Amino acid sequence: MPKEATKRGKAGKVEKRKGKKDPNAPKRGLSAYMFFANEQRENVRDENPGISFGQVGKILGERWKALNDKQRAPYEAKAAADKKRYEDEKQAYQAESD
Repeated sequence: MPKEATKRGKAGKVEKRKGKKDPNAPKRGLSAYMFFANEQRENVRDENPGISFGQVGKILGERWKALNDKQRAPYEAKAAADKKRYEDEKQAYQAESD
């Protein structure tokens, strides 16, 4: 009987390897922050030419934290809609594979 795929990590601990992800599986829904970041990323780069990738993320995080609930609402709505899309696609995918 074949053994499970394992490898030795640091300190001799056994780690299980992840299985391959199905490329046809539905993509997970984006969070409200990700919708915000995708929308604002170019603005941050235009305002700060030559800025590093990490600094862009830091500025986006600061801007997100500065938003009030009313300003976050459109992004939360997009995230909720995308979550529903993912759940619907996931159900269809699982029904198809069964």
